[in-house]
Amino acid sequence: MAENLVKTQSDKKIIQLLNSQKARQFRENYLDLHVYEQAQIFTELNSQQRARLYRYLTAKEVGDMFDAIEDEPEEVVKYFEEMTPQYAANVIDEMYTDNAVDILAYVPKKDLAGYLRLLPTEKAAEIREMLHYEDKTAGAIMSTEYVAIAGNQTVRSAMHVVKREASDAETIYYVYVVGSDNKLIGVLTLRDLLINDDDQMIMDIMTTPVMSVKVSDDQAEVAQTIRDYNFLAIPVTDYENKLIGIINVDDIIDVIDEESAEDYSGLAAVDTEEVADNPIKAASNRLPWLIVLLLLGMSTTTLISHYEGMISQASILAIFVSSITGTAGNAGTQSLAVAVRRLASRDEDQPSVYRQFFIELLTGLVTGLVTGLTIFLIVGFWKQNFILGFVIGMAMMCAITVANLAGSFIPNLMDKIGVDPAVASGPFISTLSDLTSVLIYFNIAKLFMKFFMGT
Repeated sequence: MAENLVKTQSDKKIIQLLNSQKARQFRENYLDLHVYEQAQIFTELNSQQRARLYRYLTAKEVGDMFDAIEDEPEEVVKYFEEMTPQYAANVIDEMYTDNAVDILAYVPKKDLAGYLRLLPTEKAAEIREMLHYEDKTAGAIMSTEYVAIAGNQTVRSAMHVVKREASDAETIYYVYVVGSDNKLIGVLTLRDLLINDDDQMIMDIMTTPVMSVKVSDDQAEVAQTIRDYNFLAIPVTDYENKLIGIINVDDIIDVIDEESAEDYSGLAAVDTEEVADNPIKAASNRLPWLIVLLLLGMSTTTLISHYEGMISQASILAIFVSSITGTAGNAGTQSLAVAVRRLASRDEDQPSVYRQFFIELLTGLVTGLVTGLTIFLIVGFWKQNFILGFVIGMAMMCAITVANLAGSFIPNLMDKIGVDPAVASGPFISTLSDLTSVLIYFNIAKLFMKFFMGT
């Protein structure tokens, strides 16, 4: 609490220095902060304050801060529009290429062409190439700032290369060894260079073969590889095994956050990343799925109306519809969450689809049996009618089993046909289980109608 208060006072002091146009004191206080904290203050400034900040800070200082900014890329583009074209190009030049590309993907084509003309030729070429990579692939998130050395040089000369390129590289912990055609042949760590003799040949101490990913690999698969092997970075190669970039663990953390948000959004049937202060905008984001689910829900209502005659003869049946559909829907959502998580992790030792189906079948039967037995006893003693309790319990068990299977099978089916499994949202599974639960319930009840006619 005290730390937050101090930070707030410090931020206010820095903004006050900016407003007072005390450039030297502002620079000293602002640049003493971590770039993440600089970015937080920057996003709170108005356009006039930001214009003043651009005059007080160099493009290098702003570029470092932009590397840490957490605003959505389409929002950061607006900041470039406030700068002069040359200053904006200089800021882009100082940023890591992967971060710059994320933002430039949202720049209007006319402005993009202008920035690229003002950038150094090599940097502009790298950005043009990376902008063509498909979204959510290794190529789209990789960085081209890495340290590469040759295998036929000594540790001493390799250390000279590392020192020369360290200021521009995104990470120097891994040093990649390439052949004359830039093909990736080995890797070593900074520790390897430090603990070996200066005259030792690189090819004698490098690790080979090298774990790498292809430029077209899905970002989720890359994240899984880095997580499995505990890498700090992983090299990216083209189809000829030529080294073209690296992906750092900080980029993977962003990917994991993004993938988790997408999965949760799918399960909730709403974009959880879209935080709208405007109620109208918030409602417009949620309405499409709600309307779809409403139309699906009408099928359940239509089905219930088909059994209106049964309900009129035994009105007590209507009391337990929501209990059965609600419990089955919850079971289906649980199964769905497990299935989506399993598909996202892609563990090699995970069971086959058939084994998963068998596991969920048994899980559904066990949970259904226990839940059904519980409701059987409750209804039997409550209504003094154990036949009614048996019907409710049997319907509950069957509905939970079917919902479990649907929650597990549907995501796997979607994955097989190339659709994001998270699209099988919780509300969709719940609506589907409502339909099957009503069908199961009334068909079982039909067999025992004579025991509770007129109740």
